[in-house]
Amino acid sequence: MKRYEDRQWKQSMRLTMDFNNMMSEMIGAEQGISKASIDAIDDELKAAAKAMITKRADGKMGWRDLPYNQNEIVEDILKTASEIRENFHAFVVLGIGGSALGPIAVQQALNHMHYNELSKEQRGGCPRLYVADNVDPERMEALFDVIDVEKTMFNVVTKSGSTSETMSQLLIIQEKLRSKVGENYPNHLIATTDKENGNLISIARELGLKSYYIPKGVGGRFSELTPVGLLPAAVCGIDIEEMLAGAAYMDEICKEDDIGKNPAFMGATLQYLAVQDGKNISVMMPYADSLKYMADWYAQLWAESLGKRYNLKGEEVFAGQTPVKALGVTDQHSQVQLYTEGPFDKVTTFLAVGSYRTTIEIPRGFDDHPAVSFLSGHTLNELIHAEQAATEYALLKAKRLNRTITIPEVNAFTIGQLLYFMEVETAFAGELLGIDAFDQPGVEEGKNATYALLGRPGYEEKKAELDARPKKNKEHII
Repeated sequence: MKRYEDRQWKQSMRLTMDFNNMMSEMIGAEQGISKASIDAIDDELKAAAKAMITKRADGKMGWRDLPYNQNEIVEDILKTASEIRENFHAFVVLGIGGSALGPIAVQQALNHMHYNELSKEQRGGCPRLYVADNVDPERMEALFDVIDVEKTMFNVVTKSGSTSETMSQLLIIQEKLRSKVGENYPNHLIATTDKENGNLISIARELGLKSYYIPKGVGGRFSELTPVGLLPAAVCGIDIEEMLAGAAYMDEICKEDDIGKNPAFMGATLQYLAVQDGKNISVMMPYADSLKYMADWYAQLWAESLGKRYNLKGEEVFAGQTPVKALGVTDQHSQVQLYTEGPFDKVTTFLAVGSYRTTIEIPRGFDDHPAVSFLSGHTLNELIHAEQAATEYALLKAKRLNRTITIPEVNAFTIGQLLYFMEVETAFAGELLGIDAFDQPGVEEGKNATYALLGRPGYEEKKAELDARPKKNKEHII
């Protein structure tokens, strides 16, 4: 029996959210949120919960079913991952946004923090992982300095199949592969895209590429638990079945009708009420380097889902809460001064770890310097826990809203929970704000302008619009 099939173990690994420091009885009536204010929006909460159920039933939240409907896909991914480990020294993801941030976050969380610097034996026979998530020419050139193209598998990821950044990378990689391995170069490419629409699926079929599909109803930022994230994780030896089991466990928790027992619904409700009170910045602050890039993944999820000009009625609302990433304890020395004494416009979320995967003792020394020697006999584990508790207290004392999400330990099961929790929280927040959390018109505007500037056919009108924009005043460039 696998450990995630054991009920007692699962319960011991349950994610928790402590929102005491969001409430008025802890932080004061002026800044805190009262139970009465939650009760006052009970009708909105019930309507949002009903909408979540209806949209899921209608297939508009396909990401919610991912923990249950991918058994055959997972089996195929595991087989492919095994073949890649046997034949390739590096695995490169070509993608941007959700196609990149999720794989990076999961890799950082669940594998060695210096994974690529380990020997192949130390990596358990797994290839090195690189994620090419930008089109900076220097970065692309640098990638070729550290990989052997002939021993590298490239995973091209874009649901639309037309993402300029990803497709430009594919063109570059195609040329490199052709020059190195000849006409067998498609054996070094895997496509992850929409099953029916877009340029990439057409190219994949033309070249006979191994392909994985992003299900309908699953946007890029909600795709980490699809082959987008599961394939890179499996290639690097991460237990993707345990990740999905963690997501399924959190799904059961998030089916609770009682908001007081549903951490995702409660989290979204408190953020929503905070936004109404002018708290329009959401700080995500993990207290573990393993969770550092979870803040990056969260930033896209929260910003792109909730930052909307129009609500579902077509009214201008300019909704959203700006995500900011921080890292404990590093950013106690760079950002916390602002959070404790700056404007009352933030909610801070601490990502805490109950038990770290290693213990480092602080040796004895410098006994004649009491301000140093007091650390002797403690551990770095104790120190980081104390630093987190101290920062939480400092914010509480300054009457700043904060909450703590704790995962008992960092493993595939708890990471699956965390990803799913944040996705449900985001979706529920979208319902409360009355916006479409699953589109991104602002992003599309930038994409269309890029296409027009580079001469993509069909974008002549957009090019004319760009040409007609006001000319820059040279006097304003100094």
